[in-house]
Amino acid sequence: MDTIKSFKGYGKVNELEQQAYEKKTRKRLIIIAVSSIVLIAVIIAAVAGVVIHNRNSESSPSSDSVPQTELSPAASLKAVCDTTRYPSSCFSSISSLPESNTTDPELLFKLSLRVAIDELSSFPSKLRANAEQDARLQKAIDVCSSVFGDALDRLNDSISALGTVAGRIASSASVSNVETWLSAALTDQDTCLDAVGELNSTAARGALQEIETAMRNSTEFASNSLAIVTKILGLLSRFETPIHHRRLLGFPEWLGAAERRLLEEKNNDSTPDAVVAKDGSGQFKTIGEALKLVKKKSEERFSVYVKEGRYVENIDLDKNTWNVMIYGDGKDKTFVVGSRNFMDGTPTFETATFAVKGKGFIAKDIGFVNNAGASKHQAVALRSGSDRSVFFRCSFDGFQDTLYAHSNRQFYRDCDITGTIDFIFGNAAVVFQSCKIMPRQPLPNQFNTITAQGKKDPNQNTGIIIQKSTITPFGNNLTAPTYLGRPWKDFSTTVIMQSDIGALLNPVGWMSWVPNVEPPTTIFYAEYQNSGPGADVSQRVKWAGYKPTITDRNAEEFTVQSFIQGPEWLPNAAVQFDSTL
Repeated sequence: MDTIKSFKGYGKVNELEQQAYEKKTRKRLIIIAVSSIVLIAVIIAAVAGVVIHNRNSESSPSSDSVPQTELSPAASLKAVCDTTRYPSSCFSSISSLPESNTTDPELLFKLSLRVAIDELSSFPSKLRANAEQDARLQKAIDVCSSVFGDALDRLNDSISALGTVAGRIASSASVSNVETWLSAALTDQDTCLDAVGELNSTAARGALQEIETAMRNSTEFASNSLAIVTKILGLLSRFETPIHHRRLLGFPEWLGAAERRLLEEKNNDSTPDAVVAKDGSGQFKTIGEALKLVKKKSEERFSVYVKEGRYVENIDLDKNTWNVMIYGDGKDKTFVVGSRNFMDGTPTFETATFAVKGKGFIAKDIGFVNNAGASKHQAVALRSGSDRSVFFRCSFDGFQDTLYAHSNRQFYRDCDITGTIDFIFGNAAVVFQSCKIMPRQPLPNQFNTITAQGKKDPNQNTGIIIQKSTITPFGNNLTAPTYLGRPWKDFSTTVIMQSDIGALLNPVGWMSWVPNVEPPTTIFYAEYQNSGPGADVSQRVKWAGYKPTITDRNAEEFTVQSFIQGPEWLPNAAVQFDSTL
């Protein structure tokens, strides 16, 4: 049985490793502080030189007459690589390529992606583990194979997003997309370690060490690419892109008119592509049968209407299943129900009743349930890695690990979420708005933590944001200690803002992942303008990475418009979500 002192969560870090990391982090921060001023000056000089050179080339055919001051290719590469967490591997891997004789930071970024892709492409052949006699370990290795394929797709998508025109500065929209996809690629690789690490066997510990060693280059190279796009191409795009003032309310721009109408309508009068009904009044009796009609990588929206009822099935929409919309008769009338769980031998990643990876997924008026129960520990109701996904008036019902917001950009509005330990977790860039978040009674001697955020790299644009929501008990029997969350990874980011917090909350507000060990100073946890009896911050934790309040300007960084939208995600219809504070 799990107690507050002994409970081991999904992907828990070792306490000694945590302490070693904190010592290493302090050393790294000192080094960064000393070198940052010089480094920033070099980067700005390099970036400005490229921009000025490009503009002069466009405005003057005889650019030979224009004085140019540029860094040498080696100096440019060093300046770019010095922005990364792993400058040595960045410089050595890129400089070995013949095309590295350039000062173009966008080309250097593409070269960094190439080495990351090459390394990750060869990784499956390195994935060896003595799993023949360990069925659970084999299932975890299968998760690794799946997420490595996803990560490779994200890296290839990133190259495609920047185009092939030499000397053209990437748009801010492209940069935003690439930041998201590279963040997801790192999350995918980390998910492999989580799947193996959650097992407690001799074979699993040996496999974990082997995989971590084999993954070192692929994770470092992907991290380098993310740092370059965030710190260099992001700066370049701001040189080139004017600031536009946009409308502040509405659905995100990526939703077409048909989708917005479906989301706006109180009753769904539009004709769906497929109808599912348990009583035989539709085309199909199961959701899985209807989804077989979806064409792979289709840019067209495919809508599935699921009539009232409980549909006991597990759904897995793969990365090539795009633009699916599924809607029911209400979050308390139409349910997808499953019971896969960790205790019965399934990796947490694979326990989801409903899992979706393909981009552009929308769900409305439907419930997702994992009814395995508290005694089965990790049991996910919904897992989403769908980029630009929307969940509107949905419910998510479970105990531990109910909702796995795994990766990419996600938005939840008017949803109900129930659970116990870490019941909203993952490393997506996700905003929950106007949702009802309801901790429930766990097993005896257990606690409740609403969130467990998994940001592992400082340049990932990820975090869990809960805005204008309510946090109240599910039922009348909640007596377990209840917290807003706990930092799962080294750079965990969670903000609770403008929400009503009930009296259920322990006054300290948050708890650490390792009992009695303060989390790394690199986390960012904050509260802003919350109300209710649980919103009093006077007794909150005193962590260096926790902010009991933030400024309005800081809070704006975590709104729908700033945090998950990006330049191409701006709202264009005056209903359904708040883009700003």
